[in-house]
Amino acid sequence: MLTIYGDRISGNCLKVKWTAETLAIPYIWQDVDVTKGESRTATFLAMNPAGQVPTVVLDDGRTLAQSNAIILHLAEGSRLIPADAYDRARMFEWLFWEQYSHEPYVAVARFHVRYLGRAVADLEPRIVERGAAALARMDAALNGRKFLVGEALTLADIALVAYTRMAADGGFALSDYPAVEAWVARMEAALPIKEPR
Repeated sequence: MLTIYGDRISGNCLKVKWTAETLAIPYIWQDVDVTKGESRTATFLAMNPAGQVPTVVLDDGRTLAQSNAIILHLAEGSRLIPADAYDRARMFEWLFWEQYSHEPYVAVARFHVRYLGRAVADLEPRIVERGAAALARMDAALNGRKFLVGEALTLADIALVAYTRMAADGGFALSDYPAVEAWVARMEAALPIKEPR
């Protein structure tokens, strides 16, 4: 059975959990508390030398890391990956953008404010500016649309809702991005999200 090593405070870990649950893939969840250094133990580093969560152990014992690589592997051949080549490429575009232009700002701001106790005013201005720019880009893309790609739920939606729904923790008001706010509500209704905001 699939084993997911993750920390429930991490959107990157939750997107793996939600993908597995959406596709009815059975799994065992192993809590790894990153704030206590549990991803830096010798045992964990033997499994994933990068010392990061999420990490999964597949049915055959092989390991895989990096959240978007994991969800792509889990969703191979499923309805969460568009059959149309262009739509599939657009999904990949969003997945790459999420890790480069969204997560490093929205998620980092959240971690500093919620878990390190910093004030939003004390955050590096670049983090705040780029986080706001990421949310603005999503808002423009979602204006008049139900999903980020095509007419159905894809991995792009799962990957991006994970941290977007908790953006307020980093000082970003979702009410400033009405199309994003409406999309988050739709995703929370469509996905097996049990975690509170």
